[in-house]
Amino acid sequence: MLPLITPASEVEATPIGAAKNTSMQVLIPPSAADNFIMRRITIKAGGSMPNHTNSVEHEQYVLSGSAEVGIGDKMYQAKQDDVLLIPAGVPHWYKASADEDYIFLCLIPNKKDIITLVDAS
Repeated sequence: MLPLITPASEVEATPIGAAKNTSMQVLIPPSAADNFIMRRITIKAGGSMPNHTNSVEHEQYVLSGSAEVGIGDKMYQAKQDDVLLIPAGVPHWYKASADEDYIFLCLIPNKKDIITLVDAS
């Protein structure tokens, strides 16, 4: 089990393969908590994450920056202090603004998450 307090700076950031200039830190991993996983996602300025679905819902809190976020067939402007709910199975994508990184916390249930890329054409 992890300590109850862990400096985020000590958690390794790993690139997200299908995304452009995007990394993820698993701040609270599946092995540390029974119900939730906490991740911090950083999309560098101008970076993006492709349209995809997840088999679990996502609760997100924007720490800094701004981005266009597509959820289903709608596009939103997300910015610092916004809260997003991405329902399970709903396609979604992100494009960070050109001038600043988009950083957000993403909490998901501690269960298997199946990620499927959605064809943009």
